[in-house]
Amino acid sequence: MKTYTATPADIDKKWILIDAEGVVLGRLAAIVAGRLRGKHKATFTPHMDMGDNVIVINAEKVQITGKKRDKPNYWHTGYPGGIKSRTTGQILEGAHPERVVTQAVKRMLPGNRLSAKQMTNLRVYAGAEHPHAAQSPDVLDIKSMNPKNTRSA
Repeated sequence: MKTYTATPADIDKKWILIDAEGVVLGRLAAIVAGRLRGKHKATFTPHMDMGDNVIVINAEKVQITGKKRDKPNYWHTGYPGGIKSRTTGQILEGAHPERVVTQAVKRMLPGNRLSAKQMTNLRVYAGAEHPHAAQSPDVLDIKSMNPKNTRSA
């Protein structure tokens, strides 16, 4: 028996719409990362971009549990003494709340060049409006999914 390896002609990308309102950030990021990689497909091939295009709306209404809302996020400007920090709560309430979801999904993907390509298939929007209605995305309801088995959706 030979091992199946997908070719670029075998890849079938779909558009998925996920509403993040009231969903825990880690659970959302894990599901989105799996969809971006294509691990939900029977033809999954690790070295190919098999995943779907994912649209996440209402990123500003994502739920953060515990004390993680007060956890500082650090970055450096590149200048001497240029270390900066902002808490997760400040980022969600600020001008770009979608960055919290994007960063969580990025950190759930493996650290290689393929994950950078897969991240281009993710679109995150703070509000309920998105400009991808022409792609007629399928709605994935995370709230009704069984938390023990997220692959069956």
